[in-house]
Amino acid sequence: MDDVNIKKLAKDLNLSTSTISRAFRGNSDISQATKERILAKAKELNYQPNLYASNLREKKSKTIAVIMPELANNFFSQAVKGIERVARDNGYHTLLYVTDDDYQKEVGIIDDLSNGRVDGIIMSASGEANDHAYLGKLKKKKIPLVFFDRVYDDVDVAKVTTDDYTSSFEATRHLVEAGCKKIAFLVINKSLSIGKMRMQGYVDALKEAGIPFQPDWVIDCSNDREESIDIITKVLDTLRPDGLFAAVERLAMASYYACHQLGVKIPEQVKVISYSSLEIAPLLNPSLTTITQPAGDMGTEAARLLFKTLDAAEPAQVQDHLVLHSRIIQRRSTEKS
Repeated sequence: MDDVNIKKLAKDLNLSTSTISRAFRGNSDISQATKERILAKAKELNYQPNLYASNLREKKSKTIAVIMPELANNFFSQAVKGIERVARDNGYHTLLYVTDDDYQKEVGIIDDLSNGRVDGIIMSASGEANDHAYLGKLKKKKIPLVFFDRVYDDVDVAKVTTDDYTSSFEATRHLVEAGCKKIAFLVINKSLSIGKMRMQGYVDALKEAGIPFQPDWVIDCSNDREESIDIITKVLDTLRPDGLFAAVERLAMASYYACHQLGVKIPEQVKVISYSSLEIAPLLNPSLTTITQPAGDMGTEAARLLFKTLDAAEPAQVQDHLVLHSRIIQRRSTEKS
């Protein structure tokens, strides 16, 4: 039916036509009671919305994109579940893109999406370059962007992160309280905001404990698992740390492999803690102590921020910055000897 009918429906219910339209799309900002009232009245008036035609009129694809460094990390799979749930509630489809931490791939994906293929983008950054001018294309095309977890500080858009500094500080303090005095900090990308904050938490916790910070104990690892295992093996053999703090999940696994190859016992000879959302962390031998981020909640909140923009009457980039809390789950890998 034509617009007269949606106007009549809105008039009869004393609601705006935009509220009626959003209710039919399943938007989460409409209460269930209001949706039911609208659907009941629509049935009474024999009103059937043509959502496909509406999408064409509004020039919307009803699709969002999620860009992330990897899929193998359980953190990202949990975040995607949160994003997809909110997208589905809003009547949207989700496209997934993986950059493999490759800056050029990230640029290429943004170029591809800036042609209007999607209505909005949620991204965790690759972080391999300081020039982020390519993201300006999205602003010109009025395609909203929301960052989660790994962000670019110089790009003024909405962001959802965790308390990386505090959780890193507490993780380092946890190792110190477990008896560690020679703690190696394993990291892949120190240039990202997330890497900087986690490293600063490590440095400040050492200072609080009266342990001098030594730059040589910050170990630059690789995205390649075998290369990281080789690097950590050399660290264990030469520096002989009594604590390993992995800034990302894959380095915890590399640490376990390196310790196994050298016959280094965890936690007797070296204690290990890592940022990780691994569901198998309790099943490892020994079970892994983790700093666990609320991955699903991060995805949910990032999607809510994106739809806050998409649902706005006037196009406006939301610039909220939400900081969620991680928690340390203590297991055997950091037990006192």
